[in-house]
Amino acid sequence: MNLNQVTISSLDVIKSTDFYKTLGLKLIVDALPRYVRLECPNGESTFSISNVDILPEGNNIKLYFEVNNLFETVSKLKKKGITFNSEITEQSWKWTDVHLNDPDGHQLIIYHAGKNRKNPPWRIN
Repeated sequence: MNLNQVTISSLDVIKSTDFYKTLGLKLIVDALPRYVRLECPNGESTFSISNVDILPEGNNIKLYFEVNNLFETVSKLKKKGITFNSEITEQSWKWTDVHLNDPDGHQLIIYHAGKNRKNPPWRIN
């Protein structure tokens, strides 16, 4: 089994599409202003945004995007006007991450974990 895509809800798909394109995702399905699907620059995963009139209660979704060079990526995104909620932090679980929100308030974590993403020292065999 392989995760194909994740879909989030948005009050303004056009604004959200611009945001995710700024992060580096590539638009592959354009049904604006109702729906879009984007392709991650690495791997096979896709990401879609669907228009809603009201966001779901308890917006507890967290989206994790892994990059090879977190410091370089954050620097480039700041130059493009992306605002972060935290500084880059080395976590106790061996990931380095930074937090931000998309235009609809969804929580995003851009991180680098390398081999620790799927194979941390405490992985169960």
